[in-house]
This record gives sequence, structure tokens and C-alpha cells, in this order.
Amino acid sequence: MADRRDVGVVLSGGGVNGVMMELGFLQRLRASPLWPRTAVIVGTSSGALSGAMAALDRLDELEEFLMHLQPELAFRPNRLWRLPFLGLHDYALPRTIEAWFGDLTELAGLLRDAPVELVVIATDLSDAVDPGEEYELAYSSRTTAPEVLAQAVLASAAVSALVLPVRVGDRIATDGAWVRNFPLGHAFAHEDVQLIVAFRYLPRYPRLGVEALQPLKRRLYRFRRIPPVRAFLAEIEEAEARAARGEPAHLGDMIVRLARVAILRNTQSEERVAASIDTSLRELRSLRHDVLALLPDEALRGRVAARFDEARFPFRHDRLVPRIVVRGSTEDVGLDPGFRNQPRWSDEDKRALIARGRELADVELRRLERPV
Repeated sequence: MADRRDVGVVLSGGGVNGVMMELGFLQRLRASPLWPRTAVIVGTSSGALSGAMAALDRLDELEEFLMHLQPELAFRPNRLWRLPFLGLHDYALPRTIEAWFGDLTELAGLLRDAPVELVVIATDLSDAVDPGEEYELAYSSRTTAPEVLAQAVLASAAVSALVLPVRVGDRIATDGAWVRNFPLGHAFAHEDVQLIVAFRYLPRYPRLGVEALQPLKRRLYRFRRIPPVRAFLAEIEEAEARAARGEPAHLGDMIVRLARVAILRNTQSEERVAASIDTSLRELRSLRHDVLALLPDEALRGRVAARFDEARFPFRHDRLVPRIVVRGSTEDVGLDPGFRNQPRWSDEDKRALIARGRELADVELRRLERPV
């Protein structure tokens, strides 16, 4: 049927590099026969932002926005005296998005009525989270009030190594990458989805070492005879020694390393679980076929078949959903938001990342452009 919607699109987190490459991936997907079959887009972090615009089929506007975007329009460094209270950066992205696209609640209202459902993943940091809960928040454009969905998109994209969390309705939420950076499971669970097409960004995390302290160290060196300054300089030198040994230079460096472990591990687990379910379903199907073939009595075959149908394996009533995953990473070109001294993102580098996402998708999608 030409009007069927049975494709689930999954977009991982990935920061500014990820969103650029996801745009190229989505542009290539839009040019394929699968685009009008898209039923749901599930996105985390940068995937929540690109997914929202894709669900509205406004990729051209997203490209214009990303070509305009610069580091200070997303995460603007705070003054040093504010760091202990408000974190490394001011979350400028919500204001930038609103200035570019207009009222975010109105945009979310359009998502509610769009033919493609959007599901946004965020991490729950509320004090009242029950220890038995999974700390994961999933917001569907079909069931979430527009003002809450708008907040959820911003919360999911709030990189928690840089900025404070965001209020979403009655919850406090942040970057969804902590709990589900690659939300395959939500696409599998969607009852309409018969095929999954996904983009997974493979990050290269920058080291948060002592480089940012070097300008401060040089300025303070002239005052090294003052005891408190001398003590502070000694702390910087100890941090430099730890970095030279490959150890975390300071607490911030350790937190970034832990974030890398948590996000990469939950991403890998998501794919492993999906692969395990696929294998279990195939083996169960094969086992059923072989066992029934060994039974000569038709009535007995019927009873055994019924017993297979009644079995309640954790995966038993899941269905085999074919999927194709486009994996992208930066090579020679990459955009760094910076911590204190923010570089300018060139149009050339942005276009290179978008083109890479499109080319990687093209390699994989060629196999799916025949009727599935």
C-alpha cells in the first residue's frame, strides 16, 4: 500500500557533529521511497532536535539554521565566578532556536498533528524519582502537551557536561544520552514499525585536561610569591603531572570520562539487546519448525504448537523487525564547541559533515530502495 506508514527512524545523540551528519542522513532518507512510509522518529539529544524538524518535513529550514549556528549561540561560556553555581556554560540554544523558528510551543503543536510521530528521550534528574524507576523519560508528540514536548526537546539536547538541566512539566531533565543514547528499543516497541532505519553517531570525546588552565597559569605566574597564588599554581602543576600520566587531571576531567563510559556502554547495550532478541526469535522459530516436523500425530502437533504459542518468553511476542544502521564519525573534519575559547565553525566544515552523513546513508539505503 502506498499510504502505509511502517518505518521507524532512530537518531542517536552526538552533539553538533552528530546533528550535522544526521541532517545529511535525513536528506538522503527523504529522497528514498522510505520517507513517505515513516511512522515514527525516535531521537535522543541532537537526534531530538533533528528529529523534530524531520517529523515536520522541514529539513531545508534545519539546514539553514545549522549553517547559521555558532558555538556561542548554543553553549556560551559562563564567567569564571559563575562556574561553581551555573556550570561551564549558559544554555543559549533555546533562545537561538526560538529566535530562528518562533515559539517552541507552537512548533510542538504542529508536531502533535503531523503525520509522523516524534518520540523524545530525556534523563530524569528529579529528586522524587523512585529507585525502582529507570530514570528515563520518553515523550511522544501524540500524547504530550505541546508546551511539555517543547521543553523535552530542549532538555534532551542539554549536554549535561556543559549546562544545567531543564524543567519538563513536573520533572527535572537533561541529556537523554545518559539513559538511552541510541533509542532502538522504542522503535522496536512501536506497534506500527516493520522496518527500522537508524543513524548512530560514533563520538570521539575531547579530553578535558589542563589546556584551559594554561592562560590563567601564565597570568598568575607574575604573582607567584603571594602564598595563595603559589599554592594555586602548585595545584595546577599537580594536575599537569596527573594528565601526563594519563590520569584524570581534575574532577571535571573525571566526570567527562565517566560520561563517555556511561553513554558508550548504554549505546552498545542497546544494539546487543536488539541482536539478542533477533537471535532468540529466529532460534525459537526454527525450534518450533523442527519439533513439529518430528511429530507424526496431527493432534499432538496441534497441542505442541499451542504450547509454543502460550509460552511467555521475555521476547516471545516481539516480532522480527529488519533494521539498517548507518554509523558515522568525524574523520579529518569535526566541530568542537570549546570550553573557554570557542572556535568558529566554518561553513566548509559544516557542509563536509552534512555531506558525509548523506554519503554514508546512501551506501546503506541503496539496498532498501526496492520495495520491502
